[in-house]
Amino acid sequence: MNKPEILALTQAYIKKTFLDEGTGHDYFHIERVVKNAKKILVTEIADSFLVELAAWTHDIGDYKLHDGVDKSEELIREFLESINVEEESIVKVLEIVSQVSFSKGNVPTTIEAKIVQDADRLDAIGAVGIARCFAYGGSVGNILYNPYDNSVNASSVQHFYDKLFKLKGLMNTETAKKIAERRHQYMENFIEEFYQEVK
Repeated sequence: MNKPEILALTQAYIKKTFLDEGTGHDYFHIERVVKNAKKILVTEIADSFLVELAAWTHDIGDYKLHDGVDKSEELIREFLESINVEEESIVKVLEIVSQVSFSKGNVPTTIEAKIVQDADRLDAIGAVGIARCFAYGGSVGNILYNPYDNSVNASSVQHFYDKLFKLKGLMNTETAKKIAERRHQYMENFIEEFYQEVK
């Protein structure tokens, strides 16, 4: 099976599996991550097949979708083997995916992992990031905002400080840094307006 066929089968599988996912990690999130990765690939020298395959599969097995248990390695391997992806590529995709997550705190060791990490993080900030923050918060029962509690995970608004405002400074590639600048500013404007409205 050639690379375009592998990517087409992977996209179809992701669409079928994630289309109605309600935490902000749905098919369209994954599709946006792939699009972000392609934008970054324009200015980076990397294996575009591995980048795209890892971007499509990065949320398979994510702990947020499996009651806090990370099943990425097991489920990604199972899927890629089912469509006859060669072992060498599977190992590389698993390595890339293992370095994407913010919560794991892993530093990417390859340009491919840097691109996929940036692509995923870009979808967590800006207007889309704001929408996903509140979608995820609602799906796990977080309250919108608590002015008296700024502990970690206290509310969806607190998540801006726990994670979202940190992402701009953690981008790896120049393209992602430029995109992040504008999206970060949009979030700051949103939070400023939010506080004006809740005074």
